[in-house]
Amino acid sequence: MYLLGFDIGSSSIKAALVQAETGATLAIAHSPDTEMPIAAPQPGWAEQDPEVWWEQACRATRKLLSQQQVEPGTIKGIGIAYQMHGLVLVDRDLKPLRPSIIWCDSRAVEVGNRAFDAIGHEKCLTELLNSPGNFTASKLKWVKDNEPEIYRRIHKIMLPGDYIALRMTNQVTTSPSGLSEGIFWDFSKNELSGTVLNFFGFDRQLIPDTAPNLSIQGALTRSAAEEMGLSPGIPVAYRAGDQPNNALTLNVLQPGEVAATGGTSGVIYSVTDKPVFDSLSRVNSFLHVNHDAGKPRIGVLLCINGAGIQYNWMRQNMGKAGITYPQMEEMASRIPIGSEGLRILPFGNGAERMLSNRDVGAQILNLQFNRHTNAHFFRAALEGVAFSFAHGVSILKDMGMDISVMRVGNDNLFRSDIFSQTLSSLLGCRIQVVETTGAVGAAKAAGVATGIYSGIEEAMHNTEVLMTHEPQRDRQAYTSAFDSWEKELSKRF
Repeated sequence: MYLLGFDIGSSSIKAALVQAETGATLAIAHSPDTEMPIAAPQPGWAEQDPEVWWEQACRATRKLLSQQQVEPGTIKGIGIAYQMHGLVLVDRDLKPLRPSIIWCDSRAVEVGNRAFDAIGHEKCLTELLNSPGNFTASKLKWVKDNEPEIYRRIHKIMLPGDYIALRMTNQVTTSPSGLSEGIFWDFSKNELSGTVLNFFGFDRQLIPDTAPNLSIQGALTRSAAEEMGLSPGIPVAYRAGDQPNNALTLNVLQPGEVAATGGTSGVIYSVTDKPVFDSLSRVNSFLHVNHDAGKPRIGVLLCINGAGIQYNWMRQNMGKAGITYPQMEEMASRIPIGSEGLRILPFGNGAERMLSNRDVGAQILNLQFNRHTNAHFFRAALEGVAFSFAHGVSILKDMGMDISVMRVGNDNLFRSDIFSQTLSSLLGCRIQVVETTGAVGAAKAAGVATGIYSGIEEAMHNTEVLMTHEPQRDRQAYTSAFDSWEKELSKRF
């Protein structure tokens, strides 16, 4: 008996096969082999074709099945994690009307800023726990104002994971957690926000019906099963945004627990049981996957768009052809803490929420031609992202969050000892590196919803901690470099 999980990212689609009885991960596959393209028709825009996600999900599934020779009929549940905050529009035939406006697209920043002022800051923060910002609701308003012909043809709006579930089940649904990430949720009333719908002039019928994150949300259709190489009727039993799902995968479910990831973007995600908000909306609060009105669980998310994407840019453009990340790490390890004065601001992937939704761009500072080498760039890039994390954590601490232990996956920037040690030392916290990934967590969560497991705790109980990064006793070199980096940032922001 097996479970199948997907992580619908902007770089690639991951699929994981889990043995239900033991919780063991049998195989992980991804598609395509190179990163999926992101179209930028204008500066600050970022779009992807939803059909490409589906095609790559099918290819990843077939690749997985060919690796393991598993009978499709033995798969008992499917879970989906997905890139957050995107906007997918479908017509009455359930076909996409335009490319998806994805998470790192900046076109709706001013739409959200105007709504924040017009609705009122106190009202937004009290009801929504956020500014409308550059989130899904604001992106929909941009379409309404700038592409009215497309807007008139919309049957339903959805998030990226909603669309993949639609392709699997032919049913249009979303989740309360998903609505909260799109800034459509009223936390004070625990329902769809009438304030947002009325202000933007959205018809309530555009919003799909909701299903809990952990619930049977439809069954795999015959046509979808044929495309994926699976058997029809498999329940699709879980759906969540990538960051809440990452927290679930790391067994971060209760108040005071913290998860982090350093993929294309960087995220710290802290769980609380109180409706907290940042008055400047630099960090954002969403419903967690295990939220219940009587037992609230809210995830407070700090996001840095320019994280892994910056380090990949370094590999592609500043390393020799074919250089690997371990080779970059080895080169960077020869350079002292602080990169001998070279500083990198990694904000080159759209507007940054923790910088008040400003798009300040990536910057390389203090470069000396007779001193700095590629190895300096590699270390400064890792330090720049770690410094960005530390800068953002100060916001969480001001909100009363305590970060003493952080759990992270073993499939992103946290594989770098330089990055992890820098962050651990600056925050004064332990970082536990766990052997798991988002697609595995989504598969296990589907096992909870289908009754294979009694609860999330049972599903995640055998999560293995591979290593722990402890803060260095002598942190002076780290803090000195960080202070210098923050001074550079303050000059530009």
